[in-house]
Amino acid sequence: MPRLIFINRFYWPEEPATSQLLTDLAEGLAARVHKVSVITSRPSRNSAPRQECHNGVTIHRIGSSRWGAKNLLGRVADFSSFILGTGAKLLTYPKRGDTVIFLTDPPLLAALLWPILSIRKIGFFHWVQDIYPEIACELTQQRWLKMLIPWRNLSWRCAQHCVTLGEDMRRVLMAGRVTPNKCSLISNWPPRGVRPPDNPNEVQQLKLDWKLEGKFIALYSGNLGRVHDFAPIMQAADEFSAEDNIAFVFIGDGAQADSLRNYAKSRRLDHVHFHPSQPRESLSKTLSLGDVHFVSLRSGCEGFVYPSKLYGIFAVAKPVIFIGPKDSHIAKTIEEKQLGECFPPNASAGIAASLCRLKSDLELRQRYIQNATKFAHTHNFAHALNSWDERINRERGLAVNTHSSKIR
Repeated sequence: MPRLIFINRFYWPEEPATSQLLTDLAEGLAARVHKVSVITSRPSRNSAPRQECHNGVTIHRIGSSRWGAKNLLGRVADFSSFILGTGAKLLTYPKRGDTVIFLTDPPLLAALLWPILSIRKIGFFHWVQDIYPEIACELTQQRWLKMLIPWRNLSWRCAQHCVTLGEDMRRVLMAGRVTPNKCSLISNWPPRGVRPPDNPNEVQQLKLDWKLEGKFIALYSGNLGRVHDFAPIMQAADEFSAEDNIAFVFIGDGAQADSLRNYAKSRRLDHVHFHPSQPRESLSKTLSLGDVHFVSLRSGCEGFVYPSKLYGIFAVAKPVIFIGPKDSHIAKTIEEKQLGECFPPNASAGIAASLCRLKSDLELRQRYIQNATKFAHTHNFAHALNSWDERINRERGLAVNTHSSKIR
């Protein structure tokens, strides 16, 4: 039986977002009688075996470095060693008829390795979670990186199919001359098992443990990375520095974590709290902690990244305050579906007013909660798995028909 071979730097038992998504999808497809393999890296402690089978998925771990959590040179070494190790694996491991599916960690993974598959006449997909080098251009202003775009676009066009996450991202692929029949939008999903806790006392206990009892909680949970705009959130927090019945809570880590902590400390914002990333099995509880969630995206990044934390928020039936471009697909969805409220950057006064409104207007909050519940029913793992299964079967059927017609 032909195999599906996914490639991503992280996979089970590790818990970065792409690892959780890939683990869900790989195991879900394996349960539907697909033969599934994953090429990934070894955890830094090297405790995981180089090859094993877990929940029907064969895992091959490449020996690459793990130096660069916050260090640029370390990240470059990590990315390069994984790409080199994966390239060597692709010289021999996939067989004719297999389908390789590239994710986008490390950046430009597929753009660098697809020629190996093309020479060996092995089909491949792009699963576009982030779009590089555009993200790097926006964040670093290193415009010379744009010289990589034509080659990356060629890798998209040479693929059997491209799957991406949102309309803004799909438009970028179309601008790269990917034809509509070779580009699908399949949204991500909340981590499996995330839902409102069966026992509300768990959330109350967490509030007690974190000294948040009796507070209206405005929560940001997820990566504190450079593509997110936190300045309006911190400025809004300034507006509530004299109040003791509201708390701003950040759960997670990332490139901006230290600067956010330093800002809160320098401004003596005692109602701003920071907690480390929580394990996957605790997500239902920690996400349910918030009365409202923040989701933010820097202007200029909306076409290149999609904050999939939205699906976990809606899975626990919580409203959102989105901070980012008002004409983005995310903002339009939130407003059209009445899932929360949207603000452009530098709108801290509007965000503070929105928090006051949500805190005092239980009926408004309840309406958002009901809409979030409806949205979650049609944006879950089951829907995504069906879409992936259908797409893979369709592309394999096209490949078989094309091969048969050539033989005839």
